[in-house]
Amino acid sequence: MVRYRGIGIIYVFLLFIIIITGCGSMMTKHAFYEPIIEDVQSQRFAAAIQKIEKAKDQDEYEKKDRLLYYIDSGIAHHYAQNYDTSIAKLTLAEDAAEELFTKSISRAAASLALNDNVLEYSGEDYEILYTNLIKALDFLANDDFDGAFVETRRSNQKLELLEMKYKNAADQFKNSAQDDTLNVNEHLSYEIEKVRFNNDAFARYLSMHMYAAEGKYDDALIDYNMLIDAFQSQPHIYDFRPPPVKYQSADKTILSFVALAGLSPVKEAVNLRIRTDKDLQLVQVLYTDGPNKDAEYGHLPFPVKVDYYFKFSLPHMVQRPSMISRVTVWQGDEWLGDLNLLEDIDKVAEETFQAKKSLIYFRTIARAIVKGLAAHKVKQKIDNKNAGTIGGWLMKAAVDVGSDIIENADLRCAHFLPGKIYVGDFEIEPGTYDFTIDFFNYNNELVSRKIIENYEVKTTGWNLVEAFSLH
Repeated sequence: MVRYRGIGIIYVFLLFIIIITGCGSMMTKHAFYEPIIEDVQSQRFAAAIQKIEKAKDQDEYEKKDRLLYYIDSGIAHHYAQNYDTSIAKLTLAEDAAEELFTKSISRAAASLALNDNVLEYSGEDYEILYTNLIKALDFLANDDFDGAFVETRRSNQKLELLEMKYKNAADQFKNSAQDDTLNVNEHLSYEIEKVRFNNDAFARYLSMHMYAAEGKYDDALIDYNMLIDAFQSQPHIYDFRPPPVKYQSADKTILSFVALAGLSPVKEAVNLRIRTDKDLQLVQVLYTDGPNKDAEYGHLPFPVKVDYYFKFSLPHMVQRPSMISRVTVWQGDEWLGDLNLLEDIDKVAEETFQAKKSLIYFRTIARAIVKGLAAHKVKQKIDNKNAGTIGGWLMKAAVDVGSDIIENADLRCAHFLPGKIYVGDFEIEPGTYDFTIDFFNYNNELVSRKIIENYEVKTTGWNLVEAFSLH
């Protein structure tokens, strides 16, 4: 008879309970998104909203994922032109993000036992940034300039404070007690990665036009100059020419178009393994699979007494290719012009993720070391008490399998934000017009079309048309 004793049976029992009942809480759910994405890209927004609500009712959005629900729902309602509902949902998202980020740092120790999926999702910085800017569009659609101004100011304030945010988070994490026995924090040196994004062109574009609509051309000029500076000072984000924007005309009216195209990036897992070297006192991180298999991802000095291997995963951003390469605007049968790229959200997402990614990497390494050494100790005790038995071998196998299963990258992210923003400003006589916005693919084939009839171009005030093709 196999005898199960002490910590070995406790550890194995806990692992099996986790595997049987709790794995869903430690893995990112994403299959339910597929039919919703299809609806969004086909512009069946009412159906998409209905599916989002059904997913919430069925706990696809768990309580710890409530921020994702608010963002996804708020963005879908914006596309459906339910502007008041969009504002309400995105406001809940912004409020939750501020609360949850602080909480996620203070609760980071919990993820050292399991993984980051068990924590409440606090959002990515680009998600919160565009939550503000989509809300600004909502307010503008409701002719609420005051509300829109608040959102554009908040977006740039958050960018200005981004580096400080992660410095504070790093300090909190360094000072938190992770493991009294292993003292992982004492040996791992974490340095915050510099944030190289503090000025958003789309926020400046909206603010510029709002000032111009109020006749505040000096303020509009300031935002125009800040927009140009965003391109000049951040070429890693804006690696294309700034669009020829206009906010004032000598004898006509400025009519602006904003086109949202494609979908923002998602996260995928990079599978890695740690190899310790007791002679070199080193932790080496290696790729587990793919074209870089066995190549080094990174290494850290760390005192270890045992050579061992174990697996873990990190999230990284992956672009979702867009079909859209060109957006044109027609007024009746007359071609007004092409819209120009103003914002590549893929690049914004990648850059703003870097500071958080370095914190995730540091924390995941710490967690992997804690779990790896703990698992090694458990297997030693199993050997001492069940040496040479099949039961002992099964218990050690369960420790290895269970440790791998519960180690999953946190791949949660918003799924319905646009991937790119195109804009165009045209001088036009005030009046009532029919407009057509066409979205073309790389073969110059028409992907989608939006027709706007009887649009009144006002002599003064706000004149902006929004369209989207999320393919």
